[in-house]
This record gives sequence, C-alpha cells and structure tokens, in this order.
Amino acid sequence: MTRIDNLPENLTANWLRFDQLSNHDVHDLLRLRQNIFILEQNSLYADIDGKDPEALHLMIRNRHTGELVGAIRLFADLKNGEARIGRVVIAQEGRGGGLGRLMMEAGIDEARRQVPGCRIHVSAQAYLENFYGSLGFETVSEVFIEDGIPHIDMIRSG
Repeated sequence: MTRIDNLPENLTANWLRFDQLSNHDVHDLLRLRQNIFILEQNSLYADIDGKDPEALHLMIRNRHTGELVGAIRLFADLKNGEARIGRVVIAQEGRGGGLGRLMMEAGIDEARRQVPGCRIHVSAQAYLENFYGSLGFETVSEVFIEDGIPHIDMIRSG
C-alpha cells in the first residue's frame, strides 16, 4: 500500500507494475480510461497503445465499493534521468475534492523515488495548464491537437 498524504479515508492507493495488476484491475483501468477519455471527452483514439506493460500504475479505489476512481501511469527512465506521467484519469464521482492534485503529487513523489532528481514530462490537456503549473510544471510547447483535444507539453525540473 502506497502512502499518499491527505488521501481521504474511503480511498486506497497502490502503485503496481503491469504484471502485478489482476485481470479485474486491467478491466477496471481500461474501462475507466474508455469512459472518460473516449466516451465523456468524445475523443476516438487507441487507448490500448502497447505501453501499459512498461508503466507503473497508480490505482485509486474506493475502499468500500472497490470501484476504481482514479489512475495514473508513470514511466521512469533511470538511464536518461527522466520520467513521464500520463493517462491521468479520475471518475466523475471522484472529481472536485482535490483528488487530481493528490494523485499528481503522488506521481511526482514516485517519479523522484524511481529516478532521483529527474525531469518529469506531461502532455497536458491545454485547459489544465494552470493546474499543472501550480504543481511546478512549465509549458515547453505551443498548443497542439492530440486525439482531437488541445494539448501542451510541460516539464517539471528535478
């Protein structure tokens, strides 16, 4: 069990390698990402991109119902001293209470644990630029369209 400061008591958090995910975990993860990224945001793209097996996954579940309410995927590159956080997703019922900030702080902490002093990259939806900026990320690109949605590249220096 991963400790995340200020995580509400009704939630659990686990960092898991892909080979540690149960069949149920994989199903829930893909369903949550499909529901939010593809259906809710009306963005048709290939979420199953072959990269999940290489990533570390933060899984946030409701302690009482077992429902997956949030997830992050993290790539740590020790050789190059960099990390990438992506596929940050929160179920509708988990939004508005600061869970996104807690998840991103956990992602930053885990990236630094995996690769001390690393630069952390995110490809952020453009409307979230101020949110990521408040976490120390700086914009390093112009707005571009990815999967039909405006994005920007941002980096947080070690």
